[in-house]
Formats: sequence, structure tokens, C-alpha cells
Amino acid sequence: MDTLADFLTSIRNASRKGLEKADVPFSKIKNGLARILKEEGYIQNFRVLEENQKQLLRIQLKYSDDRKPVIQGIQRISRPGLRVYESWREFKKVGGGMGISILSTSKGLMTHRKARGEKVGGEVLCNVW
Repeated sequence: MDTLADFLTSIRNASRKGLEKADVPFSKIKNGLARILKEEGYIQNFRVLEENQKQLLRIQLKYSDDRKPVIQGIQRISRPGLRVYESWREFKKVGGGMGISILSTSKGLMTHRKARGEKVGGEVLCNVW
């Protein structure tokens, strides 16, 4: 099972349907992804809830004034069957330069812009535009 792909699919489906929030099971990496999505302005907020002795991550989605989702696309890149790694020199543009790649580096989760600034490469988890 690929829990990160399930997380990204939950966000994609909820935003396409126009839902206000998406609830997903909690994990540290999902919490880190949600933090980056909030910092980059793709989601409104997130928080950790406890329900029936299980932790949930509640993602509050963000929409424009005309109710279009801010997240136009979200795509899993590296997966359990095929890991994708990139050097800081090799980062590609996402969404014509308007999107971000989220990487898992030796210094933690970060966007490709921050990783280029710190000159670290890593595993490309997903692209968001």
C-alpha cells in the first residue's frame, strides 16, 4: 500500500468535488507534506485530530473567489516500485514554473526551490501545481 498516494488522491478528489475539508490517517510524512502545502499557499490550514483512539489529519482546502480549487493538479512521482531521485542541479519546472516539487532530503521535507538553495538533492515525492 502506498499511503502517500492515498493522501494525495484524497486531496485531489476532495478539491475536485468542492469539499471544504479532507480527513486522512495521520503520519509524520503526511504532516510534513501538509505543512509545506500550507506554507506554499495550496491549502488553507491543517490540524491533527484524535477520533476513536486514532489520529487523523484534517486538511482544509483552499479555493479562489469563483470556487475554483487552488490545487489544479497533484501527482505522485516516486513510488514504492520505482523510486525517483534528483540532484539539486537536475530539478525540472513544474506546471510551467508555477508549481512545486516536494522532496525528501537528508535535511527533511522541502520544496525543490529550497533544496536548490541549500544544494541538496533527494527523493521527489510529488508535484503540485
